[in-house]
Amino acid sequence: MRLRSWIGLVLVLPGTVATYASARAGAGDRATATFAGGCFWCMEAPFAGLRGVSSVTSGYTGGHKQSPTYDEVSSGATGHAESVQVIYDPAKIGYERLLEVFWRNIDPLARDAQFCD
Repeated sequence: MRLRSWIGLVLVLPGTVATYASARAGAGDRATATFAGGCFWCMEAPFAGLRGVSSVTSGYTGGHKQSPTYDEVSSGATGHAESVQVIYDPAKIGYERLLEVFWRNIDPLARDAQFCD
């Protein structure tokens, strides 16, 4: 039974795990991390309040339609996931800290949705 739980977790995580593009970690440099954690409005505030985060932008990731509307994405017809893009200074906050915030704000066992989305 425990193995099934882990297998289920591994199968669910690819849809929710954050993607990361690194930048040089020098003074003034920025890095970008994109997190698909369900409702983007629910994910903005936890990241926006962190020292070292310069912006948090809501949007969509994945999917097959270019520039979908909120209603289209919410219907499930486009294959997109709501996400937030976090721009941060790696000299002030590490990617590991961003991951901590991400994992504390989602349920990795919820299939295909978080919060009301």
